[in-house]
Amino acid sequence: MGDIMDVLLTPTVVFCSVLTVLFLALVIVFRKFFYIVLVTSPRDIKGAVRYAQVLVWLWIEKLRNRNVGQVFDSIVAKYPNKVCFYFEDQQWTFRQVDDLTNRVANYFLKQGFRKGDSVALFMENRPEYVCMCLGLSKIGAIPALINYNLRLKPLQHSFEVADCKALIYGYELQEAVSEVSKEGGFTGTLLYCSGHKGNPLLEFSIDLDKGLKDVLGTPPLVKEPVGFNDKLYYIFTSGTTGLPKAAIIKHSRFFMAVYGGHYMHGLSHNDIQYTALPLYHTVGGVLGIGQALFFGTSSVLRKKFSASSFWKDCIKYEVTVAQYIGEICRYLICQPPTEFDRMHKVRLMYGNGLRAEIWEKFVDRFGIPHIGELYGSTEGNTNLVNIDGKVGAVGFLPVWGLRILPMVLVKVDETGEIVRDEKTGLCIRTKANEVGELLGKIVSRNPLRDFQGYADESAKQKKILRSVFRKGDKYFRSGDVLRMDDYGYFYFKDRTGDTFRWKG
Repeated sequence: MGDIMDVLLTPTVVFCSVLTVLFLALVIVFRKFFYIVLVTSPRDIKGAVRYAQVLVWLWIEKLRNRNVGQVFDSIVAKYPNKVCFYFEDQQWTFRQVDDLTNRVANYFLKQGFRKGDSVALFMENRPEYVCMCLGLSKIGAIPALINYNLRLKPLQHSFEVADCKALIYGYELQEAVSEVSKEGGFTGTLLYCSGHKGNPLLEFSIDLDKGLKDVLGTPPLVKEPVGFNDKLYYIFTSGTTGLPKAAIIKHSRFFMAVYGGHYMHGLSHNDIQYTALPLYHTVGGVLGIGQALFFGTSSVLRKKFSASSFWKDCIKYEVTVAQYIGEICRYLICQPPTEFDRMHKVRLMYGNGLRAEIWEKFVDRFGIPHIGELYGSTEGNTNLVNIDGKVGAVGFLPVWGLRILPMVLVKVDETGEIVRDEKTGLCIRTKANEVGELLGKIVSRNPLRDFQGYADESAKQKKILRSVFRKGDKYFRSGDVLRMDDYGYFYFKDRTGDTFRWKG
C-alpha cells in the first residue's frame, strides 16, 4: 500500500492530476463556449479552407503584379471559342470580347488617352459595356461607371467628381446627355456615342462605333504598365448630400472580390451565371462579370431585371448560378406561381438583401439548393459571407477568433453614434446578441483590409474612425448596424449615418 501511495504522490502524477482538475474546471466554466466551438467547427473549417484559397491566389497575383486585363487574356487563350456572354439572342465568344476590348484600348490610345485619365461610362447593360471597361483599363485609363438612371444634376455631378475627360454614352441614353448639355454641362467634353445603329447623333458627338472599326483588335502597346495596385474603376455610392460619391476600385480589390466570390461560394468555370443586375454596381459589374473574366464562366446579361422573365431566362440559357440584390427575391416570390418556377437548373443564388421572413418560402417554392447571402459595400473592408445557408444571416466569424479578427461590432447609442468608454476614450465591443456598428481594421495595400476611399479625399476621411481599441489605430466605418448571435452569425439590422439602402 505504501508503494502505491509513493507512486501516486510523485511530482509528475501530482502535476498531471492538477492539470486534469484545472482542465475539467475550465470545461465546466466555459462549457457553452466549447460546445459552440464544437458545433460550428464544420462551418469554420469549410470557411477557413475556402478563405485560404482566396489568400493564396491574392498573394500569387500580387507577386506577379498582374492586372485584370492580363488575367482575362490568359482566359481567352484557354477558352477562345467558348461563349463568354449570352445577351438576348446574341452569343459572344471570349475571342470576340477580346477583339472588341483591344479595339477600345487601341482607339483610345490613338485618341491620346493615357494612364490615370478618367472616362465616364454611361450606358445600359450589354456586352459592349464590359469591353469598354476592360479596354480602357488595359491602357490604364479609369472608367467611371455612372448609374444609367441618373439625370441632370446627379449625372453632371458624377461626371465632375471623378474628374472625367470624356463621356462614352449609349445611344439609348442620348436624351439624358442632351438634357445636361442644354443646362451648360459637358462643356468642352469629348462625347463618344455607342450603339446608334445609324441614327443621328448629338452635335459634337463622336461616332465611336465607326472609330472602333478603323483600329486593330490586337493587344495594345502600352508604354505605362498597369499593375495590381493601380486604379481600375470608379464605382458610385450615395453621399451626405444625396449626390453620388466616386469610390476607388483598384485592380487588387477586383481580384479580392472575384476570387472571394468564386471560392467562398464554390463556383465553377462550368457554371452559367445569370446577371440581371446593373453593371455599374459592384455585385453585377465586379462579382458577376469577374467570374467570366477570371474563370471562363459563361454569363447571361440582361438590360434590366424582369421578375416575369427571370425563370424563363434561367431555363432558356440553362443557368446554374444566379445573382440577386435588394428586393429582387421578394419581387420574384410575389409573382403568381407558374410551371417555370422549378423547371430551371439553378443550384445557387448569391447576393445580398434576402430577407429572413421570405428566405425559406423562396427556397421551397423555387427549389434552390443553396443560398449564398453576403454582406459588404463597394468601398469597404467589412465583408462577410454565409456559406452554410443559415436563414437570415449575412455571414459569420468563428467565435474562437473574435478578439483577433479584423472585424468587430462596437456599441452605438439610440441615434447610431458610436459609444466610447468614459475612462479610456476607446470603443466598446458588443456582447452576443447586442446590436452595434460593424467596423473593419484598415491595413494599407492589403487587398482584403485596405480602404481605398473616394475620388474626394474629404469624403474618405469621414469614413475612417481612429483610436478604436488603441491610440492611433484606424478602422473603416461601415455605417451599418448588425447583431451577432452566440454562434458567430451576423444579422443586418439597420443602416445609419450618411448612407441608405437602395431599393435594388
